[in-house]
Amino acid sequence: MRLAYITSDTPGQMNTTLRTLAETVSGQGRRVVGAVQVNSEPEGDELCDKTLLLLPEGPQICISQTLGPGSTGCRLDTDALARAVQHTAGQLDAGADLLIVNKFGSHEAEGRGFRDLIGTALAREIPVVVGVTSAKRDDFLQFAGDLGTQIECDVEQLTNWAVTPPDIAQ
Repeated sequence: MRLAYITSDTPGQMNTTLRTLAETVSGQGRRVVGAVQVNSEPEGDELCDKTLLLLPEGPQICISQTLGPGSTGCRLDTDALARAVQHTAGQLDAGADLLIVNKFGSHEAEGRGFRDLIGTALAREIPVVVGVTSAKRDDFLQFAGDLGTQIECDVEQLTNWAVTPPDIAQ
């Protein structure tokens, strides 16, 4: 079982790195499934919308919701996230060489979201790459146990890890 994670304190770096990883590995003829985040640019004081591009070929699903002026609650649209997970599960069932999950967030830490799908991919010996924020790092490490391997937030290093056969990687 191969599980890698990346972290970055630079806004947007994990999203860009994971999108580029998906393009690079797909360009090598491998089937990449999962979700990468593409954010819309906010206007003025608006918050950006968080949209997931579902791999390998879409669709895009907006997973943020508008709560109205002055709202401070969580903007995650849990129904939209569930649709993204369901779509990705179908893609995983069709076969995959790599699963990418844009972020191990609160839902995953609580046993929801993409968490079960990560376990399914690992059980099928499909490598998994996950973005992990510093706020959720401890939760991810508790979930991953000794399986999690931290890799620099670098496309070349991630690509090498993702395409290296398991017997060579160990």
